[in-house]
Amino acid sequence: MKRIGAHVSAAGGVQNAPLNAAKIGAKAFALFTKNQRQWRAKALTTEQIDQFHQNMEAGGFRAKDVLPHDSYLINLGHPDAAAREKSLDAFIDELQRCRQLGLPYLNFHPGSHLRKIDEEACLDLIAESINRALDVTEGVTAVIENTAGQGSNLGYRFEHLAHLIARVEDKSRIGVCLDTCHTFTAGYDLRSRASYDETMAEFERTVGFNYLCGMHLNDSKPDLGSRVDRHHSIGMGKLGVEPFRWIVNDDRIDEIPMVLETIDANLWAQEIELLYSMIE
Repeated sequence: MKRIGAHVSAAGGVQNAPLNAAKIGAKAFALFTKNQRQWRAKALTTEQIDQFHQNMEAGGFRAKDVLPHDSYLINLGHPDAAAREKSLDAFIDELQRCRQLGLPYLNFHPGSHLRKIDEEACLDLIAESINRALDVTEGVTAVIENTAGQGSNLGYRFEHLAHLIARVEDKSRIGVCLDTCHTFTAGYDLRSRASYDETMAEFERTVGFNYLCGMHLNDSKPDLGSRVDRHHSIGMGKLGVEPFRWIVNDDRIDEIPMVLETIDANLWAQEIELLYSMIE
């Protein structure tokens, strides 16, 4: 079964996210468990956690249907040791917040070399950070999101994801989230059936579908290989509708959260309905 939803607001508290997801007909969702543009946040209260679980149950959501996203400030590959430690502390806090909510995933962008060190050195720092975070937490899988490769961001090649997975010691707690816009603007074509099949075959050869824990379903404003991260509404960008038809009918992508991050939240209910209507 496909579990399709959107990255919904948690304004007013994390307990509101399942309510907002249910309102748009979602069967999965993403959220920030804290303000994504601040380093620190108030601890989750027992009341918030209890209400979150109640609203999850009322909306028919399972824990594994939720793909929390960490703060945009975190850079686990920061070339500066002090800045990297600050990011690591924040990442550990995010993992712990997911654990408190009973959620098994934390989605994150791998990191950036800031043009101060080479890609491999930065990837090794990211892997070291992941290992340290997993060592002091439990029960939550770190889910690496592929990137568009904008600026100095890493994770835009499937080989980058494989490099990180190879160096993570606990393979049971590492996974991947594929973003369709990022995949496309990083240079992997999805627009024809043949190119979709080849891209997914390359993902299987390089990373493996056994590591796929979630997807972000976004059309793209920029063109193939532009390495620019600009999402668009489904069918309104360079990808068009057909790649999403192939995705929702791909048996390798069942029972994982598939999350819209498209640019117009007013269209999410309509986009979810469209995606479900394409399932054969």
